[in-house]
Amino acid sequence: MTTVALILKHKGYQVTTVTPTALVSEIVALLSHRRIGAVLVMDQTEQLLGIVSERDVVCSLAANGEKTLEMTAGQLMTRAILVARPDTTVAEAMQMMTVGRFRHLPVMDHDTLVGLISIGDVVKARIMHQDTVVESLTAYVAGSV
Repeated sequence: MTTVALILKHKGYQVTTVTPTALVSEIVALLSHRRIGAVLVMDQTEQLLGIVSERDVVCSLAANGEKTLEMTAGQLMTRAILVARPDTTVAEAMQMMTVGRFRHLPVMDHDTLVGLISIGDVVKARIMHQDTVVESLTAYVAGSV
């Protein structure tokens, strides 16, 4: 079964991070500029503190209006986040994201951040795996006729 490590091998390991003091207005600009849906919040010692996603911003805008843009990442971030390991299977990652109703999953190797995957990355990996299975079965059936 495909693992998160394989997703990262194809996708890359770059992760966009901010400090807890980054303003939400800056984060929104970063999300838009990089065409991404979330940033991880890290402290000076590279410890993962939380995540700020588009959903966090939208929910805060609904509750707080334009004051949201003056908030910091530390004030807005989701603190209770699940993480995957490189050996987490794609099916396990999909299950975590589906049950938890979130779209971004940090990948940690012990205490070190090694990547960030999205639900789009997971779906793409599942489709590629299914395509490989179909091709293998087709070749097997064609060869045995």
